[in-house]
Amino acid sequence: MSLMDTVEILLVEDNDNDAELTARALKKHNLANHLVRVADGAAALDFIFSRGEYAARQGGSGPKVVLLDLKLPKVDGVEVLRTIRQNPATARLPVVVLTSSREEKDIIETYKLGVNSYIVKPVDFEKFMEAVATLGMYWLLMNQPPVKE
Repeated sequence: MSLMDTVEILLVEDNDNDAELTARALKKHNLANHLVRVADGAAALDFIFSRGEYAARQGGSGPKVVLLDLKLPKVDGVEVLRTIRQNPATARLPVVVLTSSREEKDIIETYKLGVNSYIVKPVDFEKFMEAVATLGMYWLLMNQPPVKE
């Protein structure tokens, strides 16, 4: 089984600093072993649906959770979420918005589309590290997903 077959967290983040902090927080709590980061919404959809440069990845073992920024190049995070929810194969995939946007319209729209959680990135480094670690532990260790139909 290759790394691409055992992805547990798909991090969709265009900001290198935020991506590095997120990976460090997860690694500190031994939750980053199977983390893949993509930097735009188009790459996220290609990864999730095993197309484009990720066509060789077998779709059967997708991520357990997607950490999704909203302000992304190519395809924005809202459209990524919409596409995930519209496809029966990925409709129940846990998606957590991890963004700096506090805009009420973003919160409302993502919840209407079925986001599992909406987290505003803390500005404080320690709070950010703590929030990501808690997030990772919940979705990877505590959350009980439905059995596949």
